[in-house]
Amino acid sequence: MNGAPFPRARLHTLYFLGHVADFSPVFLDTEVDMTRVLAHREASRVNGEACSPLTYVLYTAARVVAAHPDANAAVHRGLFAHRVRQFTGASGKITLDKRLRGRRVVLSAVLPGLDTVSLTEIQRQVAHYRDGDPETMAEFAPVRSLQRLPEPVGRTLFRLSRRSLARREAMMGGFAVTSLGHRSVQGFHSVGGTTLTFGLGRVEERPVVRGGEITTAPLLRLNLAFDHRVVDGAEAADVLHEVKEALEGFTAEAAEHPGTRVPGTVTEPARTAPKARGGDGIAAGPAVDQRAT
Repeated sequence: MNGAPFPRARLHTLYFLGHVADFSPVFLDTEVDMTRVLAHREASRVNGEACSPLTYVLYTAARVVAAHPDANAAVHRGLFAHRVRQFTGASGKITLDKRLRGRRVVLSAVLPGLDTVSLTEIQRQVAHYRDGDPETMAEFAPVRSLQRLPEPVGRTLFRLSRRSLARREAMMGGFAVTSLGHRSVQGFHSVGGTTLTFGLGRVEERPVVRGGEITTAPLLRLNLAFDHRVVDGAEAADVLHEVKEALEGFTAEAAEHPGTRVPGTVTEPARTAPKARGGDGIAAGPAVDQRAT
């Protein structure tokens, strides 16, 4: 038989893709004027607290998702029937461009309770994963262990670990945010293993019409992939629209009040979430630096 063995450093990705094969994704996209976000970011640099665009989206999306309990949920196909579980907080999963076993791989981490923590705390968690070494970090020990197992065993254990709806949020997050904005990618869609997955492209100056005149603005292509088994298109569109409006209307006051409801959401979340335990971040951009600063 021709071909080399599948690289062990990417076995977790292979198992994950088998998990998401059951998803029924539908894709939406919009553009976000990031003028206010970037202004807040520049003002924050004075205190050395500048956050990445990824962090702003995590902060905003968590508050929107928490206000949409039907979308803040997951489904499991049992032997005889499907089961749905709504989550009690807004936990976000993010992806990382890392090196493991000498190979470039994608890893992920879950940041719990994002609807109750501050912007700077989310950035702190993002930096923890951005700067950490996956070869030694305790958070990635399960991935390293999985890669040492024979493929049939690893695949089975991965599948079994994702079957429990009670553990799904802690393991996969309630929603996902992933970015390829470090390259000249304007937008992309990804199924992140969660009901809602936001995809971030590059923030760059592009033409817009304001008051009947053509000018430019820093635009972010924001995409949303949603699992149609859990949520229908109208509510998914509401979620995307509310995230867009909250980012375009971002204020310093919103960033300073962790539990603040974002404008336009239907209900205000009133939840206590577990203490955040770290996060990850990869987001970069030549036009506007989107790395998890």
